[in-house]
Parts: sequence; C-alpha cells; structure tokens
Amino acid sequence: MTEAPTNKTPIGRRTLLAATGATAATLAVGAATTDTGTEPQTSPHTAPVAAAAVCTLTKEMTEGPYYLDGQYVRADITEGKTGFPLKLALTVVDDDTCATISNALVEIWHCDALGEYSGYVGNNGHDEPDSGTFLRGGVLTNSSGVADITTVYPGWYVGRCVHIHVKVHVGVTLTADGSFTGGTELHTGQLFFDETVTARVGALSPYSANRVTRTTLARDSIYDDGGAASGLLTLTALGSSPSAGYSGTLTLGVEK
Repeated sequence: MTEAPTNKTPIGRRTLLAATGATAATLAVGAATTDTGTEPQTSPHTAPVAAAAVCTLTKEMTEGPYYLDGQYVRADITEGKTGFPLKLALTVVDDDTCATISNALVEIWHCDALGEYSGYVGNNGHDEPDSGTFLRGGVLTNSSGVADITTVYPGWYVGRCVHIHVKVHVGVTLTADGSFTGGTELHTGQLFFDETVTARVGALSPYSANRVTRTTLARDSIYDDGGAASGLLTLTALGSSPSAGYSGTLTLGVEK
C-alpha cells in the first residue's frame, strides 16, 4: 500500500521545471502558501510570464502503484466525492525556453478523504463504493498552457504524505467514450501540499474519519523538501474556513 521508487515507472532522467505564481517575479521566488482565512479569494488561472521566468529544475517522481490507463478527459474529476474543493491551475511549459505548451494533456489521480483510490478501494482499510474512476482524469491545456482541474483536497494512506499524481502527455487522440489514446508521455510526477494547510483540513470531517496515521512531508519517502522544485503547490484559501476549499497552482516544465 505504500509507494517506493521501485514501482513500474522508475524515476526518470528527464527533468521537471516547477515554479509557481502568475508573474515572472512569483516564479523566481518559488512556492509559498497563502491561507489568509479571512476573505474569499479566487485564482485567475492565467499563465505566468514564463519566457521571463527564472526556471527551477527538479527530477521526475515515481508513478506509484495506483495508476490506471484510459481515464476520462474531463475538467471535474470529483464524481460527487465528499471533501473540500480544490481548484488546480497547472501550467505546462517547455523547460528549454519556458514557452507555454497548449494541447498537452495533464492527467491527475489521487486518493479520497479516507485514503482510498478508485479501482483499489479497501487498501487503506475503509469500505466504500468503488466506481473505478473517481478522482481520476485530466484536461488539455488551453492556449496559455494552463490545465484547470476541479477535484477535492486529497486524504492520505499508509506510509505517504498528502499528494496528487500527475502525468503530462502530448499528441494524444481523444476517443468517443471521453478518454484518450496514444501520444507521448513527457512527465510523471507528484504534487504536494503545505503541512499547515493539511493539518487544518485533516482535523475536520470527512478527513478526520480517516483512521490511518498521517505521514508528514518531513517523513515522506518521496518528497525531498525541495519546495516548488519538488512539486509543492501554492495554495490559496477560497474562503474563511478550510471547508471552502483552496486553489492550487504550479508550473510544470517538461522536456519535449
């Protein structure tokens, strides 16, 4: 049930550029957490001024044991799952030039509030319906290189901190059943969450019903304390309570 670097997709030699924010200045600074807890905030979900950015390169990360092929291309992957809203805005850029890449498929998958993955429900000790597709899917980046995906704040499972898995593909073919085939996989990585925010979320229902002890970032076997360089999202509170949710932004640079 835990993930190790020996899973079916090893850590690759390709690099990932990871930076955050809506301007070149923010990209140069790197990841930070904005959680004011006072007023609702929204993310403009616009691409950063990538060509002027100071790029930070990091290695890819393991795919893990819970990937399933052929998931849906869709902007909302929640399927009614309970949890606090998470609005992701992930920008894909060329790591050589920092130019944004449109029509790249950004695919994500993660566990629910109880630490269960669709297709593998029960592995974290909880009994619930399993559609085989909840909290899985992705979208094509728009003309600004941004993939906007709606999901819920992830829970946690045995041996791992809170995280989301991500792949970036180019040249895919969309299928009639709402999925995709073909293309070239450019990146496999993981997205991580600030510990202060996760602690606030984890203290509230439905996350507090997760019976598994949560692994922190500092004790995780995959996260290397590299901040944005290791996929640490910039989180912005969407309201005065964690239950209102968060927006999460990151710029992913891939080697074409």
